[in-house]
Amino acid sequence: MRDRTVIITGANSGMGLAATVELARLGAHVIMACRSRERGEQALQEAQRQSGSDRLRLMQLDLGSLASVRAFAAAFDEQHDTLDALINNAGVVAIKRQTTADGFEAMMGVNHLGHFLLTNLLLKPLLRSPQGRIVTVSSGAHKIGNIHFDDPHLTKGYSVWKGYAQSKLANILFTKELAERLKGTKATANSLHPGAVGTNLGVDRTTGFGRRIHTLLRPFFLTPEEGARTTVYLASSPEVSSISGQYFCLKRIAPVSARAQDMELARRLWAWSEQEVGLSGNTKPRR
Repeated sequence: MRDRTVIITGANSGMGLAATVELARLGAHVIMACRSRERGEQALQEAQRQSGSDRLRLMQLDLGSLASVRAFAAAFDEQHDTLDALINNAGVVAIKRQTTADGFEAMMGVNHLGHFLLTNLLLKPLLRSPQGRIVTVSSGAHKIGNIHFDDPHLTKGYSVWKGYAQSKLANILFTKELAERLKGTKATANSLHPGAVGTNLGVDRTTGFGRRIHTLLRPFFLTPEEGARTTVYLASSPEVSSISGQYFCLKRIAPVSARAQDMELARRLWAWSEQEVGLSGNTKPRR
């Protein structure tokens, strides 16, 4: 990975920080895309300390704001000709229904739509790389997911599992359709399940809700470093340089649900996502 440029979303904690450290150790120039500048600065110092690398940089990115995603992509494009790997790692779990700055249900908005727009805006530098890679962190929760086109932002009958599973299924369907669109290029797109990892995902930073349960269950989870191994593998290993459109777990191709293999569903989700983020000629996202 020496001299290669990598963007990692949600790089300030958990698997994102662990992947940052490991890729920096491998020689990559890592851009840590973080929503909070304060937490990002702390993570940057920690990543520098752990990796011993000075090739780390913080850039602010709020995946819950389409304007922030566009500003981030424009700033990157001004300063870099190529991007070797984009790691769509950031994710949220909302116990109660929340919305993004653009009115999207938070998990669909951050976990899928924010990354969908970011990836599309960064395709040109990825395609200019000798071998651009897009790595998207999904979850085994996709197996209970469905895309609720009648109410994708879950204004009725909201539940955390319904929303989270929908967003993680969307990650895989997006990856599969993206891989189809990248055929004939050197760029690849893959998704992954990191395993049951002990991160702060689902812990409310304001109220602390969920922290005690997380602490009690921590011994039964993988560490963030263990969880990040498949992410780092997909972003760096020559073994997967020609593999695209697959879903990995523990560095191996893993089975997905029937819905996650439905290419008609993937195409429909892509078209809907384009409309939502304003990539299909609309000036405003459609509700």
